[in-house]
Amino acid sequence: MELHVDQLAVARGGITVLEGVSFALSAGRGLVLRGPNGIGKTTLLRTVAGLQPAVAGAVSVGGEAIAYAAHADGLKATLTVTENLAFWAAVYGTATVEEAVLRMNLAELRDRQAANLSAGQKRRLGLARLLVTGRPIWVLDEPTVSLDTASVALFGDVVRGHLAGGGSVLIATHIDLGLEAEVLELGPFKARAPGEGGTGGAFDAVFGGDFA
Repeated sequence: MELHVDQLAVARGGITVLEGVSFALSAGRGLVLRGPNGIGKTTLLRTVAGLQPAVAGAVSVGGEAIAYAAHADGLKATLTVTENLAFWAAVYGTATVEEAVLRMNLAELRDRQAANLSAGQKRRLGLARLLVTGRPIWVLDEPTVSLDTASVALFGDVVRGHLAGGGSVLIATHIDLGLEAEVLELGPFKARAPGEGGTGGAFDAVFGGDFA
């Protein structure tokens, strides 16, 4: 399963932030997005995942192939760890949650309600959801937020296993997960403001800073 992005332009708040983005992601490959805060990494990932429309260009992928994970863990607070994963397994039509429980080190927490998990445990459970989707293309936006060093290493192993099994990963992260992945610098794709040689002025005053 391949993901093709062709001359994609994406917008945040009605203003185009990236344009002309093109790449292909084939089975077994990883691609890391790099760029300063505010350049549009999150906006690009959400557009690729089909969560918002593109301004121009196209994203081509066969069927429902993409699983998306961002800062929200997508948990049901009153359900246990196992019940949360079983819910998502039913949504995606996969058979078992046991591999996800074990690979994300959740076995001792399997009967604990999500509401009673720490921030790091919730993050591990949210990421374990990727393993029950059965989808080959993972689109990940800073997935290691709230994870300690050991859990980051654990998730790195999971991602490398996904790639080794023929899956692919498109990821924005500031953390080194030990992936053999290509890097796409987004700086050259920063959209130019109308009538200017680049963005600046009011655009930077509004959107510069903490946005991704």
